[in-house]
Amino acid sequence: MTTAQLSLTHLIRPSVLKEGKPPVLFMFHGYGSNEEDLFSFAPELPEELCIISVRAPYPLEPYGYAWYAINFDADKGKWSDDEQAKESREKIVCFIDEACDTYGLDCQRITLLGFSQGTILSYAVALSYPEKIKNVVALSGYINENIISGDPSKKDFGSLRIYASHGQVDQVIPPAWAQKIPETLSALGVEHVYEEFPVGHGVAPQNFYSFNKWLQDKI
Repeated sequence: MTTAQLSLTHLIRPSVLKEGKPPVLFMFHGYGSNEEDLFSFAPELPEELCIISVRAPYPLEPYGYAWYAINFDADKGKWSDDEQAKESREKIVCFIDEACDTYGLDCQRITLLGFSQGTILSYAVALSYPEKIKNVVALSGYINENIISGDPSKKDFGSLRIYASHGQVDQVIPPAWAQKIPETLSALGVEHVYEEFPVGHGVAPQNFYSFNKWLQDKI
């Protein structure tokens, strides 16, 4: 183990892999939540995965954390702080490198799992740096093209796989936003699966079963 200083608060479930460097799954929670939220999935996910659930860097009052600010303005309505989102994107990339180095993880088998705002950041990381990420499980989010680094059309996405899902009655992120995902990913040549479930802004049991099954074939 190195002496790298990990820059974001996190929870970790070690892999039970006995030989070689274990694959790793990084979890990124939604707006106003924390690293404990998605970590509840960990016991049911493939045991060979090292699982690291990360807390977003910006505290919210009275509790919870965010990857970037969401503001409410009379003129603009609801809008996101894209510059802050880009800063979080880079914090995540640095954290991934630090964690792989510190915990001896397989940097060729990195999976991101996000929910809501964490999904938006997961897309931003994977589409900005496809050479770093093998898989993305993208739950209840959308692709914000304004926070992707560089020109995605000039990048090689041949090794990236994405599972995306959304609730059909999501009142937080409109399903219409998520329904643009397959077209965007197809245009970039990204292998993907997109599914919808009869729920709101959350993860139904059948949704968990579906992405877990998908993931077992990808790690």
